[in-house]
Parts: sequence; structure tokens; C-alpha cells
Amino acid sequence: MAEFKVKSKIVSETNSKNLFQRPDGRGIKEMRETEAKVGVVPAADGSAMFRTGKTIAIAAVYGPKKMHPQHKQDPATGQIRCEYNMISFSVDERIRPGRNRRAMEISEITKWALEPSVMLDKYPSQVIDVHINIIQADAGTRCAGINAASLALAHAGVPMKDLVSSVSVGKLDKTLVVDLTKEEEDFEEGEGPTDIPISMTSSGKVTHMQLDGKIGVKQLQESVDLAKESCEEIYEIQKKALKDAVDMEAKK
Repeated sequence: MAEFKVKSKIVSETNSKNLFQRPDGRGIKEMRETEAKVGVVPAADGSAMFRTGKTIAIAAVYGPKKMHPQHKQDPATGQIRCEYNMISFSVDERIRPGRNRRAMEISEITKWALEPSVMLDKYPSQVIDVHINIIQADAGTRCAGINAASLALAHAGVPMKDLVSSVSVGKLDKTLVVDLTKEEEDFEEGEGPTDIPISMTSSGKVTHMQLDGKIGVKQLQESVDLAKESCEEIYEIQKKALKDAVDMEAKK
């Protein structure tokens, strides 16, 4: 299948009362350049690439198919199996290949984030396998993986209630920002960094949220509001990538 692509750069006005400067010069609500493609793995039932800045995730979907081993089948519903993996060359310092505890944790998180949007009741005793590979990493890898996986599921024709969009909101000292880079994740001044990956549907239903760091209740709500604003933009990018693929297929 051919590859299709849509690019967008999200630019929001920086709060004029806040003089905080991000390392790469972006505004506090400004995401990195974002790109999405579908049909990047021809052998898969559905596939997608999602890039934000230097972080690139590739997702491939296989199924639905009969769950094996048989004792894991659920006659009432289908299941999603996710496998998240960071390729050894995805970071500056080569990482040890293979699964580790972090990869296993993110695999489960991705599954939880996607499950509410997939109509698994249509596939009793079956499984949908979702493989996510991070081929280049500069923070936000789990969010990029979730965005790619949601796109790949839709591209595979799996019935879904909605797409899932994901973004990381961070607190650098006392300032909230969206879409952190690795440099921002390692921020050490003042109160230090706080990383909050959030996933939600286009209707604003949160399907996944994590918190690494310290934050008050008021700022946590502000973080969700910031994530919603960015996820709306990501959703449009995802939707446009799928629409372009359908349009291209119709012309063949």
C-alpha cells in the first residue's frame, strides 16, 4: 500500500505575562512539528507512522485473529495485545536490544489507552496484535506510540468509537508546557521537571494519564486542559492522514 502523509505545525500564543523561555524557543503551548502517515508497513493489516519533533513511532496491526493459546480466549469479547519496543539505535547511546521492564510497562499502558475506543465486543475469543517500534527518540515516545497505534487500528479497518490522541504535558519548575523534549524532561532548576502523558478521545474522554513529579490539583486540571487543546490538533492530523489515504485509494 502507498504511503500518505500530512504535516502540521501547532503554534499557539505564549502567555504574555509569562516570560519563561523553553530551550528550543517554543511557546508554552507550542508543540513540535508533527507528521503522520498510514500504510508504512505493507505486510501488516494496518500501519502508521507518527512523528513529533525528532521522536518517530511506527505501529503495525495484525488481526483480528483467533486467540492462542486457547485458554486465554474470552468468549464475551476480543482482546488487544500491545508490544512497545525502543530500537537500539533510537537514542544517542545505544540501548540494549530486547524487552525490559519499561517496555513491558508502556506496552500495558498503551493497551489501556486504546481499549476504550476499540469495539472489542465484535471479536469474541479473538485478539488484535499491535506492535510499536520507536525508531528515533527525543522524549514523548509513549504518546507518539499511542498516536501511531490508534491510526494503525483505524487503517486496519478495526471498528472504533473514536481515535485516541496522546500528548505529554510538563511542568518545568512552575511553568506548564506541552510536548516535552528530552532536554526538558531532564530540567533541574527550581522545582524540577514534571511529566504528565495524557491520552484522550476527540470528545475529551481521558483514556490514560500518568504523573511523574510533583503538581498541585489546580495545575493538574490546567494540564488536562492543555492536553485537550493539543489533542484536538493531533486528532485533526490523524483524521486527515486517514482521509487522504481513502481518497488516494478511491483514485486508483
